[in-house]
Amino acid sequence: MVTLAEVARHAGVSASTVSYVLSGKRSISAATRERVESSVRQLGYHPNAGARALASSKSNIIALMVPLRTDMYVPVMMEIAMAVATAARTHGYDILLLTGEEGAQAVRRIEGSALADAMIVMDVELDDERLPLLRSASRPAVLIGLPSDTAGLTCVDLDFAAAGAVCAQHLADLGHREIAVIGEAAAVYERRTGFAERTLTGLRERSNELGLRLLHRPCEGSYASVSATLSRIFDERPGTTAFVVQNEAATDPLLALLRQSGRAVPEDVSVVAVCPEQVAAHASVPLTSVAVPAQEMGRRAVEQVIARIEGRGSDEEVALIAPELTVRESAAQAPPRSLSRASDGVSRRRR
Repeated sequence: MVTLAEVARHAGVSASTVSYVLSGKRSISAATRERVESSVRQLGYHPNAGARALASSKSNIIALMVPLRTDMYVPVMMEIAMAVATAARTHGYDILLLTGEEGAQAVRRIEGSALADAMIVMDVELDDERLPLLRSASRPAVLIGLPSDTAGLTCVDLDFAAAGAVCAQHLADLGHREIAVIGEAAAVYERRTGFAERTLTGLRERSNELGLRLLHRPCEGSYASVSATLSRIFDERPGTTAFVVQNEAATDPLLALLRQSGRAVPEDVSVVAVCPEQVAAHASVPLTSVAVPAQEMGRRAVEQVIARIEGRGSDEEVALIAPELTVRESAAQAPPRSLSRASDGVSRRRR
């Protein structure tokens, strides 16, 4: 492993000069700096991370808290995590990934150690137990999510309330009046997870404004649970002509079950989803959807936390990404009520 002394000998300067060039703590002539940087590149020198942290009181590491729960869609969580890691490297930072369900204990662990310079927090609940600690922490923190009270917090997220409203508006514009929401697993709502609650709020408020009948049913996402949820919806609301899905795992089972029951998408029943772009685009019927912008969310969170580390930006800032609805093949004009296959609540095979 190449040492700082070897770089100094190769460049023909003192070890302290190499240190000053790497740290930027003193002004060094352009010629000397260029000579040292050339030697660093040629020899493949990498400063010792531990020594650098001790010298500067910085680790150049950002802690990313992303609890991997069984009731959450892990691929989208990991897509956001990968976006965070990629963006962090462009700023010279590495990521410490914390995937356990530690809650406030994870914040205390980072705050009470030199493990990381800052925190990015995911899976944010409306009344998250980590919030008081994050507000008083000495290390900067950014939330990918939106709690009920954002005072003293820096947050970035999709505007899920607006996303719900956009879905309701689109279906209303197509003439649908009875809409069912297939949501996340029940445990997600029991925890009052922010993105799920806010989407539902947006759907309900816009539906009330437009005079729509809205029925929400949580769903685990498995084929069996989607089947049971679908049967329950048509039993309770046989006139349902459209679905809003916020459960990535449920999209393919839903489309398959509708097809098996003799309901064509979108001729008989329309489907709109709030989900990652690749889930919507590659469904058996490409879904009209509001995309979850994982890449942008991760990038913005890193930009916010770097600004905080460098003493720029505000310690209270909320950046909501406006939803964009992409029209594909799964939503169409509502069928005339007299012709609706769902109107009698009985599954019929297509002729």
